[in-house]
Amino acid sequence: MAQKNKLKHEQVQYIEFLTRDIGRAKDFYSNCFNWKFTDYGPGYTAFEGDFLDGGFTKGDPVVGTILVILYSEDIESSKEKVIRNGGTIVKDIFKFPGGRRFHFADPDGYELAVWSQ
Repeated sequence: MAQKNKLKHEQVQYIEFLTRDIGRAKDFYSNCFNWKFTDYGPGYTAFEGDFLDGGFTKGDPVVGTILVILYSEDIESSKEKVIRNGGTIVKDIFKFPGGRRFHFADPDGYELAVWSQ
């Protein structure tokens, strides 16, 4: 979980995904976004970031309506890593008032987005 100095009142602090294959999820996010993982037994792995921590637990994914958005300094490179590692581009790079972004589905079918200024 996030360190005390990273906690902000009423801000998202942790996000958890269901996955059918923890190893595949770790490979995908490690290779695409350089996430680091800590395993807590065979059914759970956690990742830690500067702004948000989270984890993957064994289960059947439920694709919902919340969109997780990642930041990238090089959006084209991030898109290529997603494709190379088995992700599917749902919406190609497009402009919006804050910059550019694309949406992708990870190997479990979760839709996420990547944005850049």
